Amino acid sequence: MQSLNKNGVSITQTPGEEKFVKCRLSAFKGQTFYQYDYRHTDMELFCTVAKTLDECRRRRDEWLAKKERSNNK
Repeated sequence: MQSLNKNGVSITQTPGEEKFVKCRLSAFKGQTFYQYDYRHTDMELFCTVAKTLDECRRRRDEWLAKKERSNNK
């Protein structure tokens, strides 16, 4: 199985980079999910797991919008 981590550290290291893998989680009766990492340009890492890649990206976009709002205060 592919992993987004090596020795417990995300392999998503380039600013602005996204990586994802499909995984089957036995805790959810073998359903397929996406594990998703996004490295912001400020090097903060966003991670999520969702049923679709679109959902992962929607969550990332919400995170980015919230981050932007907090930076503009």
